[in-house]
Amino acid sequence: MPIIEAENLSKVYPVAIKEPGLQGTINHFFHRTYRSVDAVKQVSFQIESGEVVGFLGANGAGKTTTLKMLTGLIHPSSGKVQVAGYTPFGRKTAFLQKITLVMGQKQQLIWDLPALDSLKINAAIYGISDREYKMRVGELTEMLSLQDKLKQPVRKLSLGERMKAEFLAALLHRPQVLFLDEPTLGLDVNAQVGVRDFLRDYNSKYGATILLTSHYMADITALCDRVLVIHQGQLVYDGGLKKLIDNFAPCREVKIELAHPIPEAKLLPYGEIKALDGQSVRFLVERDELTRSVAKMLAELEVVDLTVTDPPVEEIIGRVFNAGGVS
Repeated sequence: MPIIEAENLSKVYPVAIKEPGLQGTINHFFHRTYRSVDAVKQVSFQIESGEVVGFLGANGAGKTTTLKMLTGLIHPSSGKVQVAGYTPFGRKTAFLQKITLVMGQKQQLIWDLPALDSLKINAAIYGISDREYKMRVGELTEMLSLQDKLKQPVRKLSLGERMKAEFLAALLHRPQVLFLDEPTLGLDVNAQVGVRDFLRDYNSKYGATILLTSHYMADITALCDRVLVIHQGQLVYDGGLKKLIDNFAPCREVKIELAHPIPEAKLLPYGEIKALDGQSVRFLVERDELTRSVAKMLAELEVVDLTVTDPPVEEIIGRVFNAGGVS
């Protein structure tokens, strides 16, 4: 049985309409009118226990609204949702003990106190015994490489250290389901890698289910075999990341380094030029034409170096949005 199940999940917000000027303000005060905004439209999917699933979409696509419905923070306007056997918006204690929500732009740790003080409060809220508390803090501290950091005031921690401490606080009750909304937002490259490594280890060790949103595609490619793509409130893709790339990347990316610069007009016969910077050229070449085009480049151009890769995942996701779905 899926641990997360959404069926025709929708959320409609009433938004007040106000005309400009004084008369518009008076009318708005006494006779307010509204229009409906569909934030999420009949989204359906299932996630099995232990899966790590990426949830992708542009700003305003409906990702955070969906996560808030899955965690019970807001009621859906229609549809059904079950998480770990519970209806989220019932907010039952047993349900809250099975989930956690981490938002990269929000914090639960008390700013001026050491993280350990906030952790003790969380332990009391979740009814964790002193013995279990010490064991879990020690285990997570080692996994997150936070030794000697938890006794410092939170405000003195670096952004990466603070984010790791937020993870420790969110996972202290050992939830079955992790909802992560931009958990690496604003972190430097090393901190992002540290968070990814931790999530991979945590999933492997505890079998936790993870639904992850991120604008950093490296998070998705490093952690997720499956992705959900939402666009203008509608789910436009649910499947493997590899299939997404295969369907929406009919071209391969060929990067060459030339011995000397060549005018752009003379490079046009070799493929679609995506970037030209001095002696470095980036082409997009149809997969069927790849072998012939690469052979032609090597035979006719003074190529110092050549690499063939798939286009960046960001470009592929953009094509999904433009197409409105995957056939």
